[in-house]
Amino acid sequence: MEFAAETFALLVAIAFLAGTIDAMAGGGGLLTIPALMAAGVPPVSALATNKLQSTIGTASAFLTFWRRGHVDLRRFAFPAAGAFAGSVLGATAVQHVRSDFLAAFVPVLLIAMGLHFLLAPPMSSVDRHARVGAPGLTLIVTALGFYDGFFGPGTGSFLTLTLVALGGLGLVRAIGNAKFLNLATNVAGLLAMIAGGHVLWLLGASMAAANVMGNQLGARLAIRFGGRGVRPLLVVMSFALTVKLLADPANPLWTVFPG
Repeated sequence: MEFAAETFALLVAIAFLAGTIDAMAGGGGLLTIPALMAAGVPPVSALATNKLQSTIGTASAFLTFWRRGHVDLRRFAFPAAGAFAGSVLGATAVQHVRSDFLAAFVPVLLIAMGLHFLLAPPMSSVDRHARVGAPGLTLIVTALGFYDGFFGPGTGSFLTLTLVALGGLGLVRAIGNAKFLNLATNVAGLLAMIAGGHVLWLLGASMAAANVMGNQLGARLAIRFGGRGVRPLLVVMSFALTVKLLADPANPLWTVFPG
């Protein structure tokens, strides 16, 4: 699939911004997926290409948090395994969904994710007592893994929120360990998408390089300042890109709700 030079450059720039946001608060896919679809990439290929650049970017951010001592690999090994399994199932399932249905469904999910970022309460920055044990946390993370494999945007935020609200972690440690879990879901989803032959490699690799740079910047900002200040930008940009998708008369959603 070929792109105009300016379209290619814009997608790479969006990947950088998405990586910065993703490392700080999660939700970078709210920018990249609608941007890819607005550029004419089919829905499943958009999800697959996003998964490639997101996997590499998340790995970069994870290494930064791990080196700074904010990741507990032993505690979250079983949840990561559950996340991996759930993501394989989700990524396999989405490849059997009709592309026209998926193209209509994506804007609806994007709006829901934008509302979540707009309305969700702020998260605590200090460690507290965990509300659920390892088995319960593993089940929740497995379900989030399925969501990430099937769609993806907001997974990092949902994982962070789960670790703060139920795992008892402070915000920076929650973001770091969420990167570990999110890396597991991304690797699993990417492998399933590669097996299905849906990845646009040149575009995905270029976006991945930009995403890594963005994740490195975002991880350092998150360690220093936490994830504050990101949500308004994320909400505005995700809604703007969703409006662009919905403005296309060819969007299959208008065959369901004509006029």
